[in-house]
Amino acid sequence: MKANKDFLEAGKRTRQGRRSVHKRPGAHVFKADLPGLKKEEVKVEVEDGNILQISGERSSENEEKSDKCHRVERSSGKFMRRFRLPENAKMEEVKASMENGVLSVLVPKVPERKPEVKSIDISG
Repeated sequence: MKANKDFLEAGKRTRQGRRSVHKRPGAHVFKADLPGLKKEEVKVEVEDGNILQISGERSSENEEKSDKCHRVERSSGKFMRRFRLPENAKMEEVKASMENGVLSVLVPKVPERKPEVKSIDISG
């Protein structure tokens, strides 16, 4: 299998937070730090059979009141990260979970088929 840049370079820090990919014997595991987000604010999707897309929207509001002024700051922003998955990914069995601001996406691997070997008797 040819190395896939999107898949292999995933252990970088971005403004969306830290993300990493771990290759395990039976699965690929994607992790993304998404502090302050709830699972309802994050979407995990599989597109075109081999693209894993993680997206969401952050929004916050900070309000300060005093005798002289009332100030409200609002901020929001969307994020999206896409990963091209290797050919041995079982797309129909992808699972995601979120705990303490860390999103984990488990992509099981298709088991490797061992070649069938048949012994041939030699006559003569």
